[in-house]
Amino acid sequence: MPAPAEIAATPAPQRLWGGRFAAEPAPEMDRLNRSLPVDRRLWREDVAGSQAWASALAGAGVLTTAEAAELRAGLERVAQRLEGWGEAEWAAAPDEDIHSLVERLLYQEAGPVAGKLHTGRSRNDQVATDARLWAMGAAARLDAALRELQRALLEHAERHIGTLMPAYTHLQRAQPVSAAHWLLSHAWPLARDRERLADACDRLSTLPLGSGAVAGCPFPVDRVLLQEMLGFRRISSNSIDAVADRDWACELLFVMGMVGVHLSRLAEDLILFSSAEFGFVRLSDRFSTGSSLMPQKRNPDALELARGKAGRLLGDLVTMLTLLKGLPSGYNKDLQEDKEALFDAFDTLEALLPAVAGTVRTLELDTERCAAAVDAGMLATELADFLVRSGLPFREAHERVGRLVRAAEQLRCSVDELPREIYLQVAEEFAAADLDSIFDPPAALAARSGAGGTGGAAVREQLTQLRGRL
Repeated sequence: MPAPAEIAATPAPQRLWGGRFAAEPAPEMDRLNRSLPVDRRLWREDVAGSQAWASALAGAGVLTTAEAAELRAGLERVAQRLEGWGEAEWAAAPDEDIHSLVERLLYQEAGPVAGKLHTGRSRNDQVATDARLWAMGAAARLDAALRELQRALLEHAERHIGTLMPAYTHLQRAQPVSAAHWLLSHAWPLARDRERLADACDRLSTLPLGSGAVAGCPFPVDRVLLQEMLGFRRISSNSIDAVADRDWACELLFVMGMVGVHLSRLAEDLILFSSAEFGFVRLSDRFSTGSSLMPQKRNPDALELARGKAGRLLGDLVTMLTLLKGLPSGYNKDLQEDKEALFDAFDTLEALLPAVAGTVRTLELDTERCAAAVDAGMLATELADFLVRSGLPFREAHERVGRLVRAAEQLRCSVDELPREIYLQVAEEFAAADLDSIFDPPAALAARSGAGGTGGAAVREQLTQLRGRL
């Protein structure tokens, strides 16, 4: 076998499209046109697709069984060589794209029979197949990473079913909830993300190989057999559509954009709750950083990066949608740009999700600080609910309790400290009220045990449902 340096220095025997041209591309054109620095990461998928194609050509009678075996074995040796390549070999490779590189190396390994492999196939259906294969593997890894973050949230939620904390609307204290309920409010969006991912992966798993450049393959290749060999669920139905279809990439990028949004919202909560002003959460040293100037600082950088990278993920989606919006039917070179956005989004989440999961798994909730932030004013709705149970319409009950809140503000006390006579002036129904039980936060939680609520029974049911989805 040639040494890596010799392999990299070997010139391509011929460009895949060179026959009708009388001159080589200008250096400026070559620099713009080359995609190998980006699509090199598709080499495993390109080899796998080519091995399957060799078998399909043999089944169609285009290759002999021996030729197909030679090609498959040669491709296996190509894979072994590429597995050992480092940055120097990749940088020295002169090839236009990953398809050209694999074919050049195949010539070295298998000889002239390599020239038969591309029969009936175009780089258009080849790259569409490679990219889908790569995305199928990347999507499986993304799902696993999302599941780990879900699991970290669930583990904390199971420990904090009885921990009181404020829930917020408009970033103002609203009503008491359990910390478990808040944690699960971030686990459910991840469950939806995984459902969307699975749905997108169903359409992703459509095989374009055999569509040729645009009009289909003139040889009787068994596309269903190709589908089975490569692990797809179905074959494409229209060759023009198949080589141009990047809907699946948009769907995956939308899913990843939503993941970014959900991570950003979780990060924002944790950034706020870990600040001295809230103090509900303490982050681990392992997922915090310090200041180069202020020795006391503990910065939630993993979470801030999660918040920041959401913009990057959304940008990848916009890139792809903008790329596609003006294309005519069939394959166009614009589609060469699809992989950078796709790779970037998956790479971003591959780095981000484990760090966020680690942050969540190692954080500590200050249960006393959380409970202390629940004040009587947050139980004003309980007063209105008491009046409703006493026969008043809710709108009237709401207005009367609002008067109690205003009175408390004027007297500069909390609602539960108001004299009882003020309660009776506002609503005579309060004569029968046990105000101590109304101003009991655990009782307020227990009252909300209906499906989806913050009561203990409802939270346990959520945990059961989410555990089942893991």
